[in-house]
Amino acid sequence: MINNQYKTADKLKKRISIHEKYSTNKQGLGNWIFSHYQIDDGMSVLELGCGTGNMWLGKNDLISKCSKLVLSDFSEGMLKKTQETLQNQKGIEYRKIDIQSIPYEENSFDVVIANMMLYHVPDIQKGLSEVRRVLKENGTFYCATYGENGMMEYIVSLFKDYGVEDHPNHSFTLQNGEKQLSNFFSEIQRFNYEDSLDVTNLDDIADYIYSLTGMAELRKQPREIMLSVLQKNVSNGILRIPKEYGMFVAR
Repeated sequence: MINNQYKTADKLKKRISIHEKYSTNKQGLGNWIFSHYQIDDGMSVLELGCGTGNMWLGKNDLISKCSKLVLSDFSEGMLKKTQETLQNQKGIEYRKIDIQSIPYEENSFDVVIANMMLYHVPDIQKGLSEVRRVLKENGTFYCATYGENGMMEYIVSLFKDYGVEDHPNHSFTLQNGEKQLSNFFSEIQRFNYEDSLDVTNLDDIADYIYSLTGMAELRKQPREIMLSVLQKNVSNGILRIPKEYGMFVAR
């Protein structure tokens, strides 16, 4: 499923666009995440699951600080998109990497990043052990994720009368991530990103839902029913959808 979902950037781009268009927090999740990075001159950095690479656009000063910057993804299609996005910018290496088997020696990186991807890893504990292995003794691991009371939980709740049930992927969330990280890291901080969506065009959120690979029961709802249900929850021309995102900083 993960291979199909992220084989190309199209579906991911559609999901990102809904946040760019309707988020109430105008800082943007990507900028907020970057504001927590502490990357000093000469540091070596590995990002796992770099997606489209869009978050690194305009970050030339940060890129130039790195003695080594590796942007990686499990999907070759996504990695190709990253290279296109960043136009093969100097100072960046691109590699296909599975977090469960990172092809670097112990103590290779000062910083490892894995944003919005750990919940896709089949063996999270194996993945986290690999992260810890390639991190230097005083290295830092940054990992953003979602919570258990966010967008999809809210949207699914609107369709409960249509037999739609919630079977979310909660394998690594803001609620349980710290416990999992504590098996490998002694110092863990959690930061919350306050945000929501104020949607004014219901077709956009319908397109978002149909772009998802999971939630089959929800996606098979006819568009007219989906739009009708969403419309019933509009107030003053706005459908407000809660979001729950944040990140862990582990050392």
